[in-house]
Amino acid sequence: MQILRIKLKAYDPGLIESACKKIAETVIRTGAKVRGPVPLPTRIKKWTVIRSSFIDKRSQETFEQRISSRLIDIIDSNSKTVSSLQSLVLPTGVSVDIKVINPN
Repeated sequence: MQILRIKLKAYDPGLIESACKKIAETVIRTGAKVRGPVPLPTRIKKWTVIRSSFIDKRSQETFEQRISSRLIDIIDSNSKTVSSLQSLVLPTGVSVDIKVINPN
């Protein structure tokens, strides 16, 4: 038995939710089982930039980048499941990583 582990990353949480729904619907149609989507912690990257280079050093701007991620496990996958996942069109801006895990 093999488990397909799909990890999705995106800057927009709405895009990642729609991608998770598409993947889950596709996998259920092919007869495999879905575990997830499991929300992973949101990574927040922050930068502080000085607004002026000379006089106003105390005047600073802070920028942040939030990266949402989800984890989906597909159990009892077959060749139909894999081919349907390969032909699936996901929203632009969603990064997908797929790994095959052998639980033995």
